[in-house]
Amino acid sequence: MRNKAVSIFVYVIIAFAAFGLVSQLFGNTAAFLSRLLISIGIGAAIFGLVYFFLIRRRQPSGRQRDNMKKYKQAVKQSKSKYGHQQTVKSTGSGYQKANQKKRNPKKASHLRVIEGNKAKKKNRVSS
Repeated sequence: MRNKAVSIFVYVIIAFAAFGLVSQLFGNTAAFLSRLLISIGIGAAIFGLVYFFLIRRRQPSGRQRDNMKKYKQAVKQSKSKYGHQQTVKSTGSGYQKANQKKRNPKKASHLRVIEGNKAKKKNRVSS
């Protein structure tokens, strides 16, 4: 019973608001439009301030942004090189193979291995 009373109250408020908007629109159009534009401007200003002071400061800056960009690029490269492995659920009747994509011959990586001097380190530690 209480939900019904609340919903009727909300519908009455919405009806009064619609009636007020329509009467303002037809009765005093210039003032209605100016109030509407001022309201939109104030809303945009508040949004801009909130964005500038709260949201913008949460985003990483400078060095952190560069590191995140490099990390995302490395993840993308790793995914393209190794692909995604899909798990396949086997049914009771038989074994199903995963649809595996045929890979192109591996391209030469732009990364290279730097040979270390492991023998020198061992000799230095033992002496």
